[in-house]
Amino acid sequence: MATDSRRSGGRGGPRRYVRRPRKKVCSFCVDRQIPIDYKNASRLRGLMSDRGKILPRRQTGTCAKHQRQVAEAIKRARYIALLPFTEE
Repeated sequence: MATDSRRSGGRGGPRRYVRRPRKKVCSFCVDRQIPIDYKNASRLRGLMSDRGKILPRRQTGTCAKHQRQVAEAIKRARYIALLPFTEE
């Protein structure tokens, strides 16, 4: 029996479609005026978890190009002590 990938639940029941969340849009692509800079610590904090880890693309919605720039900026800001490496 072939199963439909959108179908959830048991056998022979009514079809229930899985609601997919909307695709997130890169905020840096939308507003090109926002620079990705290591000196802007408040902006970079929003792209980090409460434990101090860099959030992945699927959570923040940034594109691959800007995610690489964000990661580099966060690492630079950590190195000169604008951002913490970890939270206590």
